[in-house]
Amino acid sequence: MDMSAKTIIGKEEWCGLPELGLPAIKARIDSGAKTSSLHAFNIHSFEEEGRKYVHFDIHPIQNNRKIIQSCRGLVVDRRDVRSSSGEKERRHVIKTPVKIGEDVWEIEVTLTNRDAMGYRMLLGREAMKGRVLIDPDASFCLGTLEDRDAEKYYSVRPADKSGLKIALLASNPALYSNKRIMEAGEERGHEMRFINIRQSYMNISALSPEVHYRGGELLENIDAVIPRIKPSMTFYGCAVARQFQSIGAFCLNDSTSVTSSRDKLRSLQLLSEHGIPMPTTGFANSPVDTSEIIKMVGGAPLVIKLLEGTQGKGVVLAETNKAAESVINAFKSLQANILVQEFIKEAQGKDIRCFVIDGKVVGSIQREAAAGDFRANLHLGGTASAVKITAEERRIAVQAAKAMGLKVAGVDIIRSKDGPKVLEINSSPGLEGIEDITHKDVAGMMIECIERNLRRRRRAA
Repeated sequence: MDMSAKTIIGKEEWCGLPELGLPAIKARIDSGAKTSSLHAFNIHSFEEEGRKYVHFDIHPIQNNRKIIQSCRGLVVDRRDVRSSSGEKERRHVIKTPVKIGEDVWEIEVTLTNRDAMGYRMLLGREAMKGRVLIDPDASFCLGTLEDRDAEKYYSVRPADKSGLKIALLASNPALYSNKRIMEAGEERGHEMRFINIRQSYMNISALSPEVHYRGGELLENIDAVIPRIKPSMTFYGCAVARQFQSIGAFCLNDSTSVTSSRDKLRSLQLLSEHGIPMPTTGFANSPVDTSEIIKMVGGAPLVIKLLEGTQGKGVVLAETNKAAESVINAFKSLQANILVQEFIKEAQGKDIRCFVIDGKVVGSIQREAAAGDFRANLHLGGTASAVKITAEERRIAVQAAKAMGLKVAGVDIIRSKDGPKVLEINSSPGLEGIEDITHKDVAGMMIECIERNLRRRRRAA
């Protein structure tokens, strides 16, 4: 083919993948990327007549998760691909024809979740080699298409009769995180039910354990439960979660893990057992030991934390040893349980929230304390921004979540002169900040985690 015969395309084009049942999908044309990639979720492979295939779902139109197309492709490889953010991921590679304009040819495409990207597909240079010329200043050289017109090529998939029954166990249905989880489950064809912890009660029986709701409704045939238990409801909420587990429901974060993460002292002991770095921490019962505890963590300035405190409440910075002794003894006189921790001055009021799902960091943000404060909690007026974490921070976050036994966790890490240290692990991390800043469908990833784990359970049964 001579140069004049090649088709000229822009930096973005509408294309089709006919064998996958995708007549219209907007693609980013990127000659800087070697490999092409396609948005996919619910990915699982299988063998048929000695050949390996992969089944996956896709939302073909950006920002429209109501349209879901199920696809199947022949697997030709598994490949490690490094994303633009530096993360390495092992992906399935399929071979399928692509149609751009009037031209059709076969390409290799890797499958990955591209929810955070601006395009559902990326065409790399290997797919375009010898086929097209790219005008980097142009867009849609072969014709444009509005999203609303592209949607006409697809239909909204009705609720899947084989969808899961998922209960969201929480207190406030109006919270952003709870609304997003309900929405993400419904978009994927599941029957979602919000269950208010306070309005649940249990029949604890050896022969037929039950969970009842409100006026006596029996909650049965629940496939999975997502506990979002506020601190004041930890004891009862975990009891309800345990009861759901006893009747066979999969618990995204089981009651034991939630309880461990809520107990600041227990969580630090678990981190210590697993060799995970954290600030030096002291704990004592008697006021006689106050000066020794202060010395143990390196002296003032130091941080004093109520064991029952949450969202930065019950946390005090003592600037001097004398101030520390006064605060510690005051708390002890009230019979409050406290931890004394070294203060990481070089962090300058910043920490990193790593969102871990099923053993993988799916997003991270940096939180910065409001002026005059040292606590980076967003509830206390802190701000958040995008951050690129190191491989060590990623490893530590994953290890911390595993140490607690949590499938979903917000792991707070502080950067010290000695390296990253874990401050806290949250079993019900908020979604608003992480989704807003990373532009990732974190709620959807939580639902996909349930789907994966239930598939594993059923295969093992």
